[in-house]
Amino acid sequence: MSTGARGTGPKLRNIGPKSAAWLRQVGLRSLDDLAAIGAVEAYMKVRRAGFKPSLNLLYSLEGALLDCHWQEVPDARRQELVLAAEAAIALLPPPRGRPAAAPVTTTQHADERSAASGLGLFDDDRGSEPAAD
Repeated sequence: MSTGARGTGPKLRNIGPKSAAWLRQVGLRSLDDLAAIGAVEAYMKVRRAGFKPSLNLLYSLEGALLDCHWQEVPDARRQELVLAAEAAIALLPPPRGRPAAAPVTTTQHADERSAASGLGLFDDDRGSEPAAD
């Protein structure tokens, strides 16, 4: 997917160094590898590996397969790609060791005294001995 000292083949259109590294790390090293599984599955392999690609990678992969700039991928095709990726993402298990994201909540303290009591936690001298002169 890149040119260079490793000689892994010609550089794919739309695929920069970071994306090329991600693709290599998931075993996709050529246009043939990409064509064999398609843009959505390649995008999902990158996600399943723990990377956080944006939708631009998905469009770039499709553009590489179509041999066009990623912005030239038709809107209708982009929508198909996004729907397919969202469906595949929904099937992913939650991340290991971390709970699935939950809504953010805000706690309001009933009075200012209880809210301010935690603010001076590290600046509070109470309980420390005075410094010797």
